[in-house]
Amino acid sequence: MSCFRGDPNFCPECGNVLPLPGVSDTVRCPRCSFRIPVTEFSGQEVRSVVVFNPAEESQVSLRDEEGSELKGPVIDRRCSRCNKEGMIYHTRQMRSADEGQTVFFTCTHCRFQEKEDS
Repeated sequence: MSCFRGDPNFCPECGNVLPLPGVSDTVRCPRCSFRIPVTEFSGQEVRSVVVFNPAEESQVSLRDEEGSELKGPVIDRRCSRCNKEGMIYHTRQMRSADEGQTVFFTCTHCRFQEKEDS
């Protein structure tokens, strides 16, 4: 008895994504021993959609206490001070060129700043 039902793109035995049909007359699950004839995929159409976040939602512009503007992309990073999600980041090359750059993070809520050397 199969554990999974529904979408023919997934293995009905283990739930793994099945590879696209190729030159072989069967499609074999790479995770378990399940096999299905290629003819089962006859007439099916594969479509994929990529949805990007709107630029307005991924960029923030804030003013700090001195009146200077903070700009940059917002990432899902938790602030170590206020524990809320959402930080602006920017990078700088602070050391020699053969070393990694430094990433500066600013919380969008409390404006706490932290850095990370890579």
